[in-house]
Amino acid sequence: MSNTTTIERTPFRSLRSRTRGDKVIWTTVVLLAVVSLLVVYSSTGLLAYKMYKGNTEIYLFKQFAFIMVGVMVIYFAHQVNYTIYSKVAKILFLISIPLLIYTLFFGVKLNEGSRWIRLPIINMTFQTSDLAKLSLFMYLSRLLSKKQDVIKDFKKGFLPVIAPVAVVCVLIAPANLSTALLIGATSLMLLFIGRVKAKHLLLTICFAMIPVVILVMAAVIRHKADDGVVEKPRAEGRSRLTVRVGTWVGRVEAFMYGAKEDNDDNNYQVNQAKIAIAKGGILGLGPGNSQQRNFLPHPYSDFIYAIIIEEYGLVGGAFIVFVYLIFLLRSIRIFRRCPFAFGAFLALGLSFTLVIQALANMAVNVNLFPVTGVTLPLVSMGGSSFLFTCLAIGIILSVARNVEKEALEGKEKEGAVA
Repeated sequence: MSNTTTIERTPFRSLRSRTRGDKVIWTTVVLLAVVSLLVVYSSTGLLAYKMYKGNTEIYLFKQFAFIMVGVMVIYFAHQVNYTIYSKVAKILFLISIPLLIYTLFFGVKLNEGSRWIRLPIINMTFQTSDLAKLSLFMYLSRLLSKKQDVIKDFKKGFLPVIAPVAVVCVLIAPANLSTALLIGATSLMLLFIGRVKAKHLLLTICFAMIPVVILVMAAVIRHKADDGVVEKPRAEGRSRLTVRVGTWVGRVEAFMYGAKEDNDDNNYQVNQAKIAIAKGGILGLGPGNSQQRNFLPHPYSDFIYAIIIEEYGLVGGAFIVFVYLIFLLRSIRIFRRCPFAFGAFLALGLSFTLVIQALANMAVNVNLFPVTGVTLPLVSMGGSSFLFTCLAIGIILSVARNVEKEALEGKEKEGAVA
């Protein structure tokens, strides 16, 4: 009996011994992956039927493959000692800058914005802002840990840590303003926790608010001039930046005033998401019973949260929020327990950016925020963004793994002394 029990438990114990780190974070990853499989399969049925002549399971298999690759990325990333990430942070950051510049001028143009570059051989699009975001927070954590003695000084402490944030945000903003704003907001939160002076942060916020205020004023002026009619910007003969500015103004205007034309892209997406949420009610229509997936643009990425609420109700939507908040709380716990500044800032910065992105996506779906292009981390259909999310989670678990290891070694030393 004892031998049988030992044999049955061995694989589970072996798995536990190989997957170190915060078990609650591992659990949240599994839960979100399961939700992703269910909702992506449901929301891509019609698209798969049209694109692949009735093969409705094609996107399910693709998402399952992405999840498997993502889990491998998490596993190998969490096996690396997090101090290694400090050594490669500067290199990755310096690589991401020319990639952002290249994307801005020569990137693949999709949805009126240049956010991607196409990788040769595999012919896969790659969103350079994902690499820039990850490398920025790694590099920012490194700078904050090294400059704690002079962090209150404007020239020696504040300028060196705010400069990388400004460079990345300025290069991302023309093609993806929403991502630039989220990165900037997350960075300021991390700088505040890193003991940067509040007046320096307030000064930065004032400068950052200038273009935002100009954007809002432009939306107000255009609304009055056009008598509330939103005209879609035409790309012919116009630069990419001009087209993007027109898109931003249109989205802000649609958010503030709505749109008189029902076929306006921004208005249409929001209205379809509202219908999905209204149909879902408290308990939802049930798995696979979404009706708005046939009308809602990008139900498998940008607006996947609306599909979740339609199929699983407000209860399912609240559960997703709860999972992300648990993930954030466990990351804060890692931050508080980590004895070294770099690991603490790294875990907190990466968790902030993932949770804030999730909240932004959900806010867009329930019409609390203008339409953006951000996805729901670990839930939206796979791509380069999905894999970079997995890499960020793996790095957080790497910090947790080493914190756990140091705690065990400390207990063993105390036991030996006793």
